[in-house]
Order: sequence, then C-alpha cells, then structure tokens
Amino acid sequence: MTFSLVGRCARTRMVGVAITTSSIAVGSRCPWVRAGAGAVSTQNVTLPSLGPSILDCLERGEAPEDAVRTLMEREKDRAYRQVVVIDCDGRAAHYTGEKILGTNAVAKGRDAIAAGNLLSTDAVPQAMVEAFEQAGEDRHLAERLLTGLTAGVGRGGEMGPVHSAALLVASELSWPLVDLRVDWDDEDPVARLSALWRAYEPQMMDYVARALKPALAPSYGVPGDQ
Repeated sequence: MTFSLVGRCARTRMVGVAITTSSIAVGSRCPWVRAGAGAVSTQNVTLPSLGPSILDCLERGEAPEDAVRTLMEREKDRAYRQVVVIDCDGRAAHYTGEKILGTNAVAKGRDAIAAGNLLSTDAVPQAMVEAFEQAGEDRHLAERLLTGLTAGVGRGGEMGPVHSAALLVASELSWPLVDLRVDWDDEDPVARLSALWRAYEPQMMDYVARALKPALAPSYGVPGDQ
C-alpha cells in the first residue's frame, strides 16, 4: 500500500525520500533523513522507529547492508516490514519480509533505490529509478525525487488510489531542507506535492538564511513586516 523512492545527490551529498500511499499522513511515519548519514523509508506495516535506528547506524559509519541486516535480525515482526536505505555515498540496501502485501518489488539505480508493495505491477519501482536517473544530476534532488515518484504513478502505482504523499530532503543542516507533506487528498496527492515544491523552492533558501543569519535575511513579506 506504499511506494517510495530514496535517493542522494552525488554533487551536493543531499539525501531524500519521496513517497506516496493509500493511507493518511504517510509523511508522519515512513520517510526519514539525516544530514551526513542517509535516507530511509520504512513501509508496508510500518515500524517508524526503524528509520532513526538505521540512520544511527549509518552515522556511526556502518554500511547500509550491515545496518539493515543487523536491525532486521533483531526485529521480531520483520516478516511485515519493507525498508529501503541509501547513504550519502550512494550505497543502498533493502529488506522485504515474506508477509508483504500484494505485488511488491525493489529496483536499484545510480544513486537511488525504489520499492513498493500492493502495486499494480512490479514494474513501478524500475520506472521510478529510471525517471530519477534521466532527470539529470544538475537538477535539485527534491525535483528528481518528485520526477521519479510521478513516473511511478504513471506506470500504474498502487492497486488502488493513493491519498497522501511526502517529500523529505536533508542537506548539511541539522534539520530537513525540504519537508513537504500532503496528508490527505482524494484526487492526486503526488500532483499536489509537486505543486507545493514549486511554491516552496523559490523561498527555500530564504528560510535557511532567516534561521542562520536573521539580521541579514530577506524580509518576510507579510503584513506589518518592515
């Protein structure tokens, strides 16, 4: 009931996740990112704590495959879990338990890995990875992730309609550079998420400037602002 694309930018070392699902508020429990470490998506029957635990391992220098293997060996309900991971060096790993819902698949590409369950076709993850690669390394990682997610929808997506979507990207900051969510939409949450990104991107670095150097930052552009 979820499909996601996890990727990194070799040029900037940003890492991120784009994800969509049929249930509400996927961004609240499935995607995880950390500057200097990597990005994780925990999905199917989700255990949110797996995300931070895997990122802790990556931050200590463990390879994604080692981190996933160690944590899933300890996880008593691993048969229900699907996890995809990438680190800042582009190393990727995944785990899919034997009780994953419906048609499921995983595809690895250059600087990206995609996975899904309850899919309309097992070709969805490969379509996502290919679209990510074709988007071009000169484009922002967030845009490339959205391009891939949109391609997954176009290739058939889930068996049923999706209702929520999220985009999460970490740069060198201790907080996410991009954290956009559509918690519920009856029509097309991925299209709404893309519209949010288009609105946010021109303002994105202004918010970073306001956080780090407020005296030198651009004006807020709200009523009463001097």
